[in-house]
Amino acid sequence: MELITQVLKGLWENSGLAALSWQNVVMLLVSFIFLYLGIRKKFEPLVLVPIAFGMLLANLPGADVMKDVTGGFLGSFGEEAVPGAMWYESGVLRILYVGVKSSVFPCLIFLGVGAMTDFGPLLSNPVSLVLGAAAQLGIYVAFLAAILLGFTPEEAAAMAMIGGADGPTSIFTATKLAPQLLAPIALAAYSYMALIPIIQPPIIKALTTKKERAVRMTQLRRVSKTEKIIFPIAVLTLVAFILPSAVPLLGMLMLGNLLRECGVTDRLSETAQNALMNTVTVLLGICVGATANGTDFIKLRTLGIVALGLAAFIFSTAGGVLIGKILYVLTKGKINPIIGAAGVSAVPMAARVAQNEGKKYDPANFLLMHAMGPNVAGVIGSAVAAGFLLMMFS
Repeated sequence: MELITQVLKGLWENSGLAALSWQNVVMLLVSFIFLYLGIRKKFEPLVLVPIAFGMLLANLPGADVMKDVTGGFLGSFGEEAVPGAMWYESGVLRILYVGVKSSVFPCLIFLGVGAMTDFGPLLSNPVSLVLGAAAQLGIYVAFLAAILLGFTPEEAAAMAMIGGADGPTSIFTATKLAPQLLAPIALAAYSYMALIPIIQPPIIKALTTKKERAVRMTQLRRVSKTEKIIFPIAVLTLVAFILPSAVPLLGMLMLGNLLRECGVTDRLSETAQNALMNTVTVLLGICVGATANGTDFIKLRTLGIVALGLAAFIFSTAGGVLIGKILYVLTKGKINPIIGAAGVSAVPMAARVAQNEGKKYDPANFLLMHAMGPNVAGVIGSAVAAGFLLMMFS
């Protein structure tokens, strides 16, 4: 009987249930909510489902998928090194996490985004640059707020990038300026990107009238192939001379776009758009989600970062919409202010939200291509903002 008791006691002590904390339970519930939103509600499932599943894996006690036996070499969570252990004995997701920490995954994501992006709407309607710039408002508001809350300038700059709704750029900036905050910044940025269909519509509705939301915009002019080839080269060259620190992200974005537009690298463009993009999205998403271990994540400082990121995202959306309203007045009703919300750099999620909101007030209205202009301008804008912050605080 005593032997049986000892066996049962050993089974319990080595089980996941014995090590389960209330923080793990909270994060498991959050992962289930994210899975529901991604699968049932179809809120950007390509992003939300891998993040949610990574979060699930990280909060299963005893799984040790993010364990680092090297004492922090593979990450930035400050674990103690195991004497004599080798890096390949770490958790499988911690090894993959090197791609996040080194910014390899974010740069590859930008390569794929560039290959999938048509800059035609931006070139056809250059005023989109104004809307894309306006939608970076939240970055600077969040930076000032973080400074007032006592964060260092480097930490504030890294946190502020959440307002650009650009996960790769947020990760890239955080690895350079505040690697200790990479986990909450990455999770917040990607979560808000995926939750755009929930966050943006109330802001759009609050800041615009029914008449403004129903505005139909004229058809965009046709952009020549020559313009599309020159654009990525010209933009990269110009930005590189002014903000060299933005080149890693912007360079990969423009390379991907050049592969798409030049007409002689179709195989490379197709690989970047599909196989490479899908592979890196899965790896990046699951690694980002796996950083949200309840024991480390549920802290006042971390929750403050998430809350500040949400405020930054709201201000960015509002900035784009308000400038859209000004342009609506200046053009005598020819620009629909809704497309200003697409100025955040979540491509193409924000543009699809603008399209869906416009159709609610005029089922025949087609705003998607008009919204893609500010949307791709926002990608450039967030990369430029990151370059500026890196130049100031690196």
